[in-house]
Order: sequence, then C-alpha cells, then structure tokens
Amino acid sequence: MARWRDGEMARWRDGKGDEMKISSYQDLDVWKRGMDIAVSIFMLTKAYPSDEKFGMISQMRRAANSIPANIAEGWARQSKKEFVYFLRVAQGSLRELETHLLLSQRCGLSDTPTTTPILAEITILSKQLRALLISLSGAKDAQ
Repeated sequence: MARWRDGEMARWRDGKGDEMKISSYQDLDVWKRGMDIAVSIFMLTKAYPSDEKFGMISQMRRAANSIPANIAEGWARQSKKEFVYFLRVAQGSLRELETHLLLSQRCGLSDTPTTTPILAEITILSKQLRALLISLSGAKDAQ
C-alpha cells in the first residue's frame, strides 16, 4: 500500500466498507473512468470539422486529458494535501469538459445521442471525485 510523505497510509474503503489496496494511481477508479472519458472525447472530436482543430477540438481534448493527468500527478506528489488539490483541479477540468460538450451540442458539432453517454460518465466521475475528496479531507464542501 502506498504511503504519503506524512506517514499516513493511502487507503480507501469501497462501497461495501472493505478496505481497498491502492498501490498506484492506475488502481483508482476515478483515474480509470477519466481515461475512458478522454478516449471517448478523442474519438468524438475526430468527426469534428477540421476548422475546429484549434478551437473546440483542442479545448475538449486538453480538458479531457487533464482529468486523469491531474489525478496521476496528485498521486505522485505523495502528500494527501497535494493529492486533494490535484483532485480539485481534475474536478474543474471535468466541468470545463462538460461545458464544452454541451456547447458542441448547441453548435451542432455533435448530437444528443452521441454525447448523452459521455455526459452520463462525466456525472458518475464527478460523484466519484466528490466522494474521494470527502473521504480524504472529511470536508462536505468537496464540490
């Protein structure tokens, strides 16, 4: 099991209350789901018009890539305080991505049947990140 620099063990409980062994950021469900969302966004934006290459495509891909990247970076810092900080940055990137996705619908770059499953994954990941933040910091304001 990983150990934070302050000596505290990096451990969480699953939904059943059983302790989970987390030895890498790649073991975290939030990182896995963030990676899946990033892949979905990459595939979605492949179909966007080329004149959006430096606009919506770039913005969406950067926001999507930032989610699992910040989770990984926070984990690598080996400090609970820094991990919490980077999880909050990942939350911000998630909301940025959600906004770009909704805007792409409104602008006609993507349709509702295509974006609905991705938006559902974003909602799940948002709840998972909030729960992880609460478990780490004990704060109920981990929006």
